[in-house]
Amino acid sequence: MNVLDKIIQDKRKEVECKKQVLPIKQLESSLLFQQKTYSLKESIQNGTGVIAEFKRRSPSKPHLNTQLNVWDAVKTYQDFKVSGISVLTDGKYFGGSLDDFLLARSAVEIPLLRKDFIIDEFQILEAKSNGADVILLIAAVLSTAEIKALSKFAKSLGLEVLLEVHSLDELNKSLMPTLDMIGVNNRNLKDFTTSIQTSLDLAEFIPNDFVKVSESGIQDGTTIQLLRNAGFQGFLIGESFMKTDDFERNAQVLMANFS
Repeated sequence: MNVLDKIIQDKRKEVECKKQVLPIKQLESSLLFQQKTYSLKESIQNGTGVIAEFKRRSPSKPHLNTQLNVWDAVKTYQDFKVSGISVLTDGKYFGGSLDDFLLARSAVEIPLLRKDFIIDEFQILEAKSNGADVILLIAAVLSTAEIKALSKFAKSLGLEVLLEVHSLDELNKSLMPTLDMIGVNNRNLKDFTTSIQTSLDLAEFIPNDFVKVSESGIQDGTTIQLLRNAGFQGFLIGESFMKTDDFERNAQVLMANFS
């Protein structure tokens, strides 16, 4: 069993446990559930295009940054004019939580993406009740029918949908009008190797109806220009922001590539 399969196996158990103790009506009664959402799609089109990520660790980087405060991080991101912020909410493998997400929501007034392995409508209700504007769906772990059902449900709640793919087969099975953005993850979720070539190879096959987002492995201006030339408007960047002892200075240097 590869890492991705193990994550999904554990996620199914986690979601079923949550559904037993947290009533849907409680999620729907949250004050944030009624809050108007920010559009990440529009923010990317009209801004820097950067989706800056907050994550403490990952299966490939178990000690990425466990000291940084989420409030300080997202405030810094907002100050440097990112288009949106991705917050990891998976606890076991990424050290995240919905508490992190709530803290981020209270700190900033820009689009927030709930980054997790979403397999059930319950998680989308969770996202909405905690102030999310966007959810991530991962084609590698969902069938076409599941992508359709989950994205349709998200849209019914006023959320935008970023669909993540890693291959042409995943892209072809996933294209549908209930998606807002197509993200190409340059990191292989099965072995965690990273290559920008994945985005460059898939760019021409993504219809222009969708905002194109390149994810992972983006570290310098040369890479950004290559991706822009290929048609990408959005850039999800996590480790390049997080893996530093001088977070604010590092963010300033990275964002200079988008000015």
